Amino acid sequence: MSRFKLRIDGPGGKIETVINDPGEPRRGLVLIAHPHPLHGGTLDNKVTQTIADTFFDFGYVAVRPNFRGVGQSEGEYDHGKGEVADMLAVYAFVRERYPDLPITLAGFSFGAYVQSVVSESVNPAHLLLVGPAVNMFNMGDAPPHTIVIHGEDDQVVPLAEVRDWASKSGFTLSVVRDADHFFHKKLGDLKEHIFNLCPC
Repeated sequence: MSRFKLRIDGPGGKIETVINDPGEPRRGLVLIAHPHPLHGGTLDNKVTQTIADTFFDFGYVAVRPNFRGVGQSEGEYDHGKGEVADMLAVYAFVRERYPDLPITLAGFSFGAYVQSVVSESVNPAHLLLVGPAVNMFNMGDAPPHTIVIHGEDDQVVPLAEVRDWASKSGFTLSVVRDADHFFHKKLGDLKEHIFNLCPC
C-alpha cells in the first residue's frame, strides 16, 4: 500500500497527481476529476477524496490529478477543453503502468462533465458522475451503463434537471436524501451509495 505524488507531463505543462495504490491484488484503476478550478475545486475536495477513498477500499488504484492552474499543476483554466486533455494525458500515463486493470472514470460537478467527455475516447468499464453540472455544461456522449449520484436538495444543479437528463440517457440515477451539492454531512451516505451501485 502506497501513496505518492507525481507531476505528469501534460499538454498544458506538468500535472500534479496523487496516486493511492493498495498493492496486490489490485481490482481496478479509478481516475477521478475534481470540481471547477475557478470555484475552489482541487484534488483534495472532500467529495473527490470520498470517491477515491471508497474505490481504494474496493482495492482500486485511485488517481486524482489537479487540473491545469490548480495547486502545482501548470497552465491555466481552459473552459473544459484543456481539462479534458489533462485527464487524457493522466489516463495515458497510468494506463501504461497498470495496463491490465479495468478503468473507471469518476468525476464530481465540473469534473463529471469532464469525465463524460473523456469517456468518449477512453471507453471505461464504468463511469460514475456525482453531482453532474448538467445545467452548466453540454455533457459528453457518456455510455449507457453510466451511474449518476445526486443530492436531493442540490441548489447548484437542480435534481429535476439531472433526473430528466439521466432518464433520457438511460442512466442509473441514485439520489442521496437531504444532501446538498457538496454532500455536507452526507459523505458517509455518498460512500454507501457508491458501494451499493458500482459493480466493482
